[in-house]
Amino acid sequence: MLVSASDQATAAIPTRPIDLVHLSRQTAGDRAVEREVLAIFRRQTRLFMIRLEGTTDPTGRAEIAHALVGSARGVGAWRVAAAAEELERAAKGVGNTGSALEAVAETVAEATQEIDTLLAA
Repeated sequence: MLVSASDQATAAIPTRPIDLVHLSRQTAGDRAVEREVLAIFRRQTRLFMIRLEGTTDPTGRAEIAHALVGSARGVGAWRVAAAAEELERAAKGVGNTGSALEAVAETVAEATQEIDTLLAA
């Protein structure tokens, strides 16, 4: 999924864990597809977190974080994407990996909670 310049500008000021306008654009407004994409993202983030918490290898962490950035941008989970970008940088030696991993976990939890609420509706 491509992210336009306007989407990136929107990403600078996230107000919700999931940008529903972005998600709607990505899915052509198809609610069934939105639900499916959110469910897939929820499963992916769980797997990413298991992998992130299970490795201390900087290269491995950077690769996992990079993949999470792409997934998060696809659904409009801008805070997750930003936190994962920070973790990717930290894993490459620019920043604190521990606090970056905590931020990823926190933003993933927020996004997952929002997804659970959306899917329950």
